[in-house]
Amino acid sequence: MTFLSTRRQAILAGAGSALSMALPAFAQAFPSKPMRIIVPFTPGGSTDVLARAIGLELSKALGQPVVIENVPGAGGSIGAEKAAKSPADGYTLLMGHIGTLAINPSLYPKLGYDPQRSFTPVAWMARVPNVLVVNAAVPAQTLKELIALAKAKPGQLSYGSGGNGSAAHTTMEYLKMQTGSSFLHIPYRGTGPSVNDLVAGQIQVLFTGIPALLTHIKSGRMRALAVSSPRRLALLPDVPTVAESGVAGTKGFEADQWYGLMAPAGTPAEVVALLNQQVNKALSSEEVRARLAAEGAEATPASPQVFGQLIAKEIPRWDRVIKSARITLD
Repeated sequence: MTFLSTRRQAILAGAGSALSMALPAFAQAFPSKPMRIIVPFTPGGSTDVLARAIGLELSKALGQPVVIENVPGAGGSIGAEKAAKSPADGYTLLMGHIGTLAINPSLYPKLGYDPQRSFTPVAWMARVPNVLVVNAAVPAQTLKELIALAKAKPGQLSYGSGGNGSAAHTTMEYLKMQTGSSFLHIPYRGTGPSVNDLVAGQIQVLFTGIPALLTHIKSGRMRALAVSSPRRLALLPDVPTVAESGVAGTKGFEADQWYGLMAPAGTPAEVVALLNQQVNKALSSEEVRARLAAEGAEATPASPQVFGQLIAKEIPRWDRVIKSARITLD
Protein backbone atom coordinates (compact mmCIF):
# COMPACT_ATOMS: atom_id res chain seq x y z
CA MET A 1 0.00 0.00 0.00
CA THR A 2 1.47 3.36 -1.05
CA PHE A 3 1.70 6.45 1.12
CA LEU A 4 -0.74 8.18 -1.27
CA SER A 5 -3.39 5.48 -0.95
CA THR A 6 -2.92 5.41 2.81
CA ARG A 7 -3.27 9.18 2.98
CA ARG A 8 -6.33 9.03 0.68
CA GLN A 9 -7.99 6.47 2.96
CA ALA A 10 -7.27 8.66 5.97
CA ILE A 11 -8.85 11.67 4.25
CA LEU A 12 -11.91 9.67 3.25
CA ALA A 13 -12.23 8.25 6.74
CA GLY A 14 -11.97 11.72 8.16
CA ALA A 15 -14.65 12.99 5.77
CA GLY A 16 -16.94 10.10 6.73
CA SER A 17 -16.36 10.83 10.40
CA ALA A 18 -17.19 14.49 9.87
CA LEU A 19 -20.36 13.54 8.01
CA SER A 20 -21.44 11.15 10.74
CA MET A 21 -20.99 13.96 13.25
CA ALA A 22 -23.07 16.38 11.14
CA LEU A 23 -26.42 14.71 11.83
CA PRO A 24 -26.03 14.67 15.62
CA ALA A 25 -24.91 18.30 15.44
CA PHE A 26 -28.04 19.15 13.47
CA ALA A 27 -30.17 17.28 15.95
CA GLN A 28 -28.51 19.08 18.83
CA ALA A 29 -29.38 22.43 17.23
CA PHE A 30 -33.08 21.52 17.46
CA PRO A 31 -35.01 22.81 19.27
CA SER A 32 -33.65 26.31 19.79
CA LYS A 33 -36.97 27.82 20.90
CA PRO A 34 -40.22 26.73 22.62
CA MET A 35 -42.35 24.06 20.95
CA ARG A 36 -46.11 23.54 21.02
CA ILE A 37 -48.43 20.57 20.83
CA ILE A 38 -51.88 21.35 19.48
CA VAL A 39 -54.61 19.37 21.22
CA PRO A 40 -57.77 19.53 19.08
CA PHE A 41 -60.08 19.12 22.09
CA THR A 42 -60.87 20.90 25.34
CA PRO A 43 -58.61 20.43 28.41
CA GLY A 44 -59.13 17.44 30.68
CA GLY A 45 -59.84 14.63 28.21
CA SER A 46 -57.52 11.74 27.38
CA THR A 47 -56.00 13.52 24.37
CA ASP A 48 -55.13 16.52 26.53
CA VAL A 49 -53.77 14.42 29.42
CA LEU A 50 -51.52 12.40 27.11
CA ALA A 51 -50.26 15.53 25.37
CA ARG A 52 -49.33 17.14 28.68
CA ALA A 53 -47.58 13.99 29.86
CA ILE A 54 -45.38 13.69 26.78
CA GLY A 55 -44.92 17.46 26.55
CA LEU A 56 -43.36 17.47 30.00
CA GLU A 57 -40.98 14.65 29.05
CA LEU A 58 -39.96 16.33 25.77
CA SER A 59 -39.31 19.58 27.61
CA LYS A 60 -37.02 17.80 30.06
CA ALA A 61 -35.19 15.90 27.32
CA LEU A 62 -34.81 18.75 24.82
CA GLY A 63 -34.32 21.67 27.18
CA GLN A 64 -37.10 23.84 25.77
CA PRO A 65 -40.64 24.58 27.00
CA VAL A 66 -43.40 22.59 25.31
CA VAL A 67 -46.66 24.54 25.32
CA ILE A 68 -50.01 22.76 25.06
CA GLU A 69 -52.51 24.67 22.91
CA ASN A 70 -56.13 23.48 23.05
CA VAL A 71 -57.99 24.19 19.79
CA PRO A 72 -61.35 22.36 20.05
CA GLY A 73 -64.19 22.15 17.54
CA ALA A 74 -65.69 20.01 14.77
CA GLY A 75 -64.60 16.69 16.24
CA GLY A 76 -60.98 17.80 16.41
CA SER A 77 -60.89 18.99 12.80
CA ILE A 78 -60.25 22.66 13.57
CA GLY A 79 -57.17 21.99 15.65
CA ALA A 80 -55.87 19.38 13.22
CA GLU A 81 -56.21 21.80 10.31
CA LYS A 82 -54.34 24.47 12.25
CA ALA A 83 -51.50 22.05 12.94
CA ALA A 84 -51.40 20.89 9.31
CA LYS A 85 -51.01 24.49 8.09
CA SER A 86 -48.24 25.33 10.57
CA PRO A 87 -44.59 25.64 9.44
CA ALA A 88 -42.97 22.26 8.83
CA ASP A 89 -40.06 22.88 11.16
CA GLY A 90 -40.81 20.55 14.07
CA TYR A 91 -41.89 23.30 16.44
CA THR A 92 -45.60 22.55 16.05
CA LEU A 93 -46.98 19.05 16.61
CA LEU A 94 -50.50 17.63 16.70
CA MET A 95 -51.71 15.20 19.32
CA GLY A 96 -53.78 13.15 16.91
CA HIS A 97 -56.10 10.28 17.68
CA ILE A 98 -58.40 7.80 15.99
CA GLY A 99 -61.07 10.44 15.43
CA THR A 100 -58.97 13.16 13.83
CA LEU A 101 -56.79 10.77 11.82
CA ALA A 102 -59.05 7.85 10.85
CA ILE A 103 -62.74 8.66 11.37
CA ASN A 104 -63.07 12.33 10.38
CA PRO A 105 -62.12 11.77 6.72
CA SER A 106 -65.36 9.83 6.27
CA LEU A 107 -67.51 12.20 8.34
CA TYR A 108 -66.48 15.61 7.03
CA PRO A 109 -66.86 16.02 3.25
CA LYS A 110 -64.82 19.26 3.27
CA LEU A 111 -62.11 18.36 5.75
CA GLY A 112 -59.40 21.01 5.81
CA TYR A 113 -56.57 18.47 5.99
CA ASP A 114 -55.64 15.00 4.79
CA PRO A 115 -54.44 12.69 7.60
CA GLN A 116 -51.82 11.11 5.35
CA ARG A 117 -50.78 13.92 3.00
CA SER A 118 -50.93 16.88 5.38
CA PHE A 119 -48.88 15.24 8.13
CA THR A 120 -45.76 13.24 8.84
CA PRO A 121 -46.15 10.58 11.56
CA VAL A 122 -43.80 11.19 14.50
CA ALA A 123 -44.70 8.68 17.18
CA TRP A 124 -47.49 6.32 18.14
CA MET A 125 -48.00 7.12 21.81
CA ALA A 126 -50.74 5.02 23.32
CA ARG A 127 -53.84 2.94 22.89
CA VAL A 128 -56.88 3.17 25.16
CA PRO A 129 -59.11 0.08 25.12
CA ASN A 130 -62.87 0.47 24.91
CA VAL A 131 -64.98 -1.49 27.38
CA LEU A 132 -68.49 -2.71 26.61
CA VAL A 133 -70.61 -2.14 29.72
CA VAL A 134 -74.28 -2.55 30.58
CA ASN A 135 -76.47 -1.16 33.32
CA ALA A 136 -76.54 -3.49 36.33
CA ALA A 137 -80.23 -4.25 35.70
CA VAL A 138 -79.60 -5.71 32.23
CA PRO A 139 -79.93 -9.50 32.55
CA ALA A 140 -77.08 -10.33 30.14
CA GLN A 141 -74.00 -11.62 31.94
CA THR A 142 -71.85 -12.08 28.82
CA LEU A 143 -71.50 -10.44 25.42
CA LYS A 144 -73.01 -13.55 23.84
CA GLU A 145 -76.12 -13.16 26.01
CA LEU A 146 -76.31 -9.43 25.22
CA ILE A 147 -76.19 -10.02 21.46
CA ALA A 148 -78.85 -12.73 21.77
CA LEU A 149 -81.03 -10.34 23.77
CA ALA A 150 -80.58 -7.59 21.18
CA LYS A 151 -81.54 -9.95 18.36
CA ALA A 152 -84.61 -11.09 20.27
CA LYS A 153 -85.67 -7.47 20.88
CA PRO A 154 -84.31 -5.53 17.88
CA GLY A 155 -83.97 -1.81 18.53
CA GLN A 156 -85.27 -2.02 22.11
CA LEU A 157 -81.88 -1.91 23.82
CA SER A 158 -80.33 1.55 23.64
CA TYR A 159 -76.68 2.49 23.71
CA GLY A 160 -75.12 5.89 24.33
CA SER A 161 -72.14 7.73 22.89
CA GLY A 162 -70.41 11.09 23.15
CA GLY A 163 -72.13 12.18 19.94
CA ASN A 164 -72.63 11.23 16.30
CA GLY A 165 -69.33 10.10 14.81
CA SER A 166 -67.60 9.78 18.18
CA ALA A 167 -65.34 6.80 18.87
CA ALA A 168 -68.01 5.28 21.14
CA HIS A 169 -70.56 5.58 18.32
CA THR A 170 -68.40 4.07 15.59
CA THR A 171 -67.10 1.29 17.86
CA MET A 172 -70.60 0.13 18.73
CA GLU A 173 -71.67 0.35 15.10
CA TYR A 174 -68.67 -1.80 14.21
CA LEU A 175 -69.83 -4.41 16.73
CA LYS A 176 -73.36 -4.25 15.32
CA MET A 177 -72.06 -4.67 11.78
CA GLN A 178 -69.91 -7.68 12.72
CA THR A 179 -72.62 -9.44 14.76
CA GLY A 180 -75.77 -8.49 12.84
CA SER A 181 -77.35 -7.14 16.03
CA SER A 182 -79.67 -4.18 16.55
CA PHE A 183 -79.31 -1.47 19.21
CA LEU A 184 -80.83 2.03 19.32
CA HIS A 185 -78.25 4.84 19.33
CA ILE A 186 -78.70 7.75 21.77
CA PRO A 187 -76.09 10.47 21.12
CA TYR A 188 -75.02 12.78 23.95
CA ARG A 189 -72.96 15.95 24.14
CA GLY A 190 -69.90 14.22 25.54
CA THR A 191 -69.00 10.96 27.25
CA GLY A 192 -69.80 12.15 30.78
CA PRO A 193 -73.57 12.53 30.28
CA SER A 194 -73.80 9.14 28.57
CA VAL A 195 -72.03 7.47 31.50
CA ASN A 196 -74.38 9.18 33.97
CA ASP A 197 -77.45 8.00 32.07
CA LEU A 198 -76.14 4.44 31.89
CA VAL A 199 -75.72 4.40 35.67
CA ALA A 200 -79.24 5.83 36.03
CA GLY A 201 -80.70 3.20 33.70
CA GLN A 202 -81.80 5.66 30.99
CA ILE A 203 -79.74 3.69 28.48
CA GLN A 204 -78.65 0.07 28.71
CA VAL A 205 -75.30 -0.17 26.88
CA LEU A 206 -72.11 1.84 26.37
CA PHE A 207 -68.91 0.92 24.53
CA THR A 208 -66.29 3.56 25.32
CA GLY A 209 -62.83 4.16 26.76
CA ILE A 210 -61.99 2.61 30.10
CA PRO A 211 -61.05 5.83 31.98
CA ALA A 212 -64.66 7.06 32.15
CA LEU A 213 -65.98 3.65 33.26
CA LEU A 214 -63.54 2.04 35.68
CA THR A 215 -64.87 3.60 38.91
CA HIS A 216 -68.44 2.57 38.09
CA ILE A 217 -67.38 -0.96 37.12
CA LYS A 218 -65.55 -1.38 40.41
CA SER A 219 -68.60 -0.09 42.34
CA GLY A 220 -70.95 -2.52 40.59
CA ARG A 221 -73.15 0.20 39.11
CA MET A 222 -72.35 -1.15 35.65
CA ARG A 223 -71.17 -4.53 34.42
CA ALA A 224 -68.27 -4.98 32.01
CA LEU A 225 -68.93 -7.67 29.41
CA ALA A 226 -65.99 -7.33 27.02
CA VAL A 227 -62.96 -5.24 26.05
CA SER A 228 -62.09 -4.14 22.53
CA SER A 229 -58.37 -4.91 22.73
CA PRO A 230 -56.71 -8.06 21.34
CA ARG A 231 -55.82 -9.20 24.87
CA ARG A 232 -57.33 -8.81 28.33
CA LEU A 233 -56.56 -5.75 30.43
CA ALA A 234 -54.52 -5.77 33.60
CA LEU A 235 -57.09 -3.44 35.15
CA LEU A 236 -59.94 -5.87 34.32
CA PRO A 237 -58.32 -9.31 34.12
CA ASP A 238 -61.61 -11.20 34.45
CA VAL A 239 -63.29 -9.40 31.54
CA PRO A 240 -62.84 -11.26 28.23
CA THR A 241 -62.03 -9.65 24.90
CA VAL A 242 -64.75 -9.34 22.27
CA ALA A 243 -62.86 -11.89 20.20
CA GLU A 244 -63.08 -14.39 23.08
CA SER A 245 -66.85 -14.06 23.34
CA GLY A 246 -67.66 -16.82 20.86
CA VAL A 247 -70.15 -14.57 19.04
CA ALA A 248 -70.22 -15.12 15.28
CA GLY A 249 -68.41 -12.34 13.45
CA THR A 250 -66.13 -11.30 16.30
CA LYS A 251 -63.04 -13.34 15.49
CA GLY A 252 -60.10 -10.95 15.44
CA PHE A 253 -62.24 -8.05 16.66
CA GLU A 254 -60.18 -5.05 17.73
CA ALA A 255 -61.39 -1.47 18.19
CA ASP A 256 -59.18 0.39 20.64
CA GLN A 257 -58.83 4.16 20.63
CA TRP A 258 -55.27 5.27 19.81
CA TYR A 259 -53.20 8.44 20.02
CA GLY A 260 -49.98 9.74 18.52
CA LEU A 261 -47.94 12.78 17.56
CA MET A 262 -47.97 14.16 14.04
CA ALA A 263 -45.91 16.93 12.42
CA PRO A 264 -46.82 19.01 9.36
CA ALA A 265 -45.83 17.32 6.10
CA GLY A 266 -42.31 18.25 5.03
CA THR A 267 -40.86 18.36 8.53
CA PRO A 268 -37.15 17.40 8.24
CA ALA A 269 -36.55 13.68 8.70
CA GLU A 270 -33.78 14.38 11.22
CA VAL A 271 -36.21 16.30 13.42
CA VAL A 272 -38.84 13.56 13.16
CA ALA A 273 -36.22 10.94 14.06
CA LEU A 274 -35.07 12.94 17.10
CA LEU A 275 -38.60 13.48 18.35
CA ASN A 276 -39.49 9.83 17.82
CA GLN A 277 -36.41 8.75 19.74
CA GLN A 278 -37.25 11.00 22.70
CA VAL A 279 -40.94 10.03 22.77
CA ASN A 280 -40.10 6.33 22.67
CA LYS A 281 -37.53 6.79 25.42
CA ALA A 282 -40.16 8.49 27.59
CA LEU A 283 -42.77 5.82 26.83
CA SER A 284 -40.33 3.12 27.91
CA SER A 285 -39.85 4.65 31.36
CA GLU A 286 -41.74 3.18 34.31
CA GLU A 287 -42.84 6.65 35.44
CA VAL A 288 -44.54 7.55 32.15
CA ARG A 289 -46.03 4.08 31.74
CA ALA A 290 -47.55 4.38 35.20
CA ARG A 291 -48.92 7.84 34.39
CA LEU A 292 -50.52 6.54 31.20
CA ALA A 293 -51.86 3.45 32.96
CA ALA A 294 -53.65 5.72 35.42
CA GLU A 295 -55.57 7.05 32.40
CA GLY A 296 -56.33 3.52 31.19
CA ALA A 297 -53.76 3.94 28.41
CA GLU A 298 -51.11 1.48 27.24
CA ALA A 299 -47.83 2.95 25.95
CA THR A 300 -47.04 1.96 22.35
CA PRO A 301 -43.49 3.03 21.42
CA ALA A 302 -42.94 2.48 17.70
CA SER A 303 -41.28 3.96 14.64
CA PRO A 304 -42.93 6.71 12.57
CA GLN A 305 -43.37 4.14 9.80
CA VAL A 306 -45.33 1.77 12.04
CA PHE A 307 -47.59 4.62 13.17
CA GLY A 308 -48.14 5.62 9.55
CA GLN A 309 -49.09 2.04 8.69
CA LEU A 310 -51.65 2.03 11.50
CA ILE A 311 -53.30 5.20 10.16
CA ALA A 312 -53.33 3.84 6.60
CA LYS A 313 -55.02 0.64 7.80
CA GLU A 314 -57.59 2.37 10.02
CA ILE A 315 -58.95 4.93 7.52
CA PRO A 316 -60.61 2.39 5.14
CA ARG A 317 -61.78 0.23 8.05
CA TRP A 318 -63.76 3.03 9.69
CA ASP A 319 -64.94 4.30 6.32
CA ARG A 320 -66.68 0.94 5.82
CA VAL A 321 -68.31 1.17 9.24
CA ILE A 322 -69.48 4.75 8.74
CA LYS A 323 -70.95 3.98 5.33
CA SER A 324 -72.57 0.76 6.50
CA ALA A 325 -74.20 2.50 9.49
CA ARG A 326 -74.95 5.64 7.44
CA ILE A 327 -73.44 7.81 10.14
CA THR A 328 -73.77 11.53 9.51
CA LEU A 329 -73.22 14.64 11.59
CA ASP A 330 -76.73 16.04 10.98
